[in-house]
Amino acid sequence: MKQRVFTFILCLSLFVISCTQPARDANSTKADNTNNSSPTVEVVDDALHFYVIGDWGRNGHQNQQEVADQMNKTASVLEPEFIISTGDNFYDNGIASVDDPYWISSFENVYNGEFMFVNWYVVLGNHDYRGNPDAEIAYTQKSRRWNMPARYFTVDKEMEDGSGMAKFVFIDTSPFEDEYYEEDKYKNAVSGQDTAAQYAWIDSTLAASQDAKWLIVVGHHPFYTSGKRVDDEAYVRNHLEPLFEKHKVDMYFAGHEHDLQHQKPADVYTNHFVSGAGSEVRPTGKTDFTKFAESQPGFMSASLTANSCLIQAINEKGQVIYKTELKR
Repeated sequence: MKQRVFTFILCLSLFVISCTQPARDANSTKADNTNNSSPTVEVVDDALHFYVIGDWGRNGHQNQQEVADQMNKTASVLEPEFIISTGDNFYDNGIASVDDPYWISSFENVYNGEFMFVNWYVVLGNHDYRGNPDAEIAYTQKSRRWNMPARYFTVDKEMEDGSGMAKFVFIDTSPFEDEYYEEDKYKNAVSGQDTAAQYAWIDSTLAASQDAKWLIVVGHHPFYTSGKRVDDEAYVRNHLEPLFEKHKVDMYFAGHEHDLQHQKPADVYTNHFVSGAGSEVRPTGKTDFTKFAESQPGFMSASLTANSCLIQAINEKGQVIYKTELKR
């Protein structure tokens, strides 16, 4: 009898406590759902999807891990067929060999989400030139996903809608930075590169790619910027823009500036994108030809169809902070 009375009193007490607790605010439930929901990216059906990220190799620090985690989360909604890196893959001084521990701490253990094990197509940045660039090329033979078969190379991708092929041209821009030939940390490394040979290769490659549905070039140094280097001499642009205009390059993706940008001068054919916010970010601004510029950690996604390309800039919180659609 005592046991039954005790049980009744306990149940009554719990009922009273539950009735006197304040009701959970509906907005807080919504906020929790928002924080746990998939990123609000736009998904284009029957498109070739890929991500672009640059300036990331900091052992997971300075937002690198947060951006990597968000890339994987976004990929659960907008799954990339491959990922492009615009360089500065290892700070501050590149890597020493294919067995350098930075491969594990800055790449393998950071981009380890289930959707990150796709092909990565990679170019060299200036910080990679401070180390052993050839080791980054050699790692292609060791890694399942790292692809840098040479300092400059091409990749063809079939369009998902069966309309043809997209041509990706990956170039090595550091040797075209004239000032590097006067700087101790770069001059020996760039002096060994034949810029005339690469220039001729770029020219002939672009000329032979006119049947491609999209012609896309990837390098480290931007032609146009509204970031930290807005007033610097545009050496790479001076050398290579005539080729881009001659062969009607649709898009150029670069890094180097630690932010996210879309630049499009009115008298230039190519749309210029900067995706260099893979870890540390720096202040940025706007010029007369700036479509978008934000100093937020993040990456870009691209969705290609026969007649359009949707570019989305996504920050480390999963927010789409910029969206633009290019038409053919």
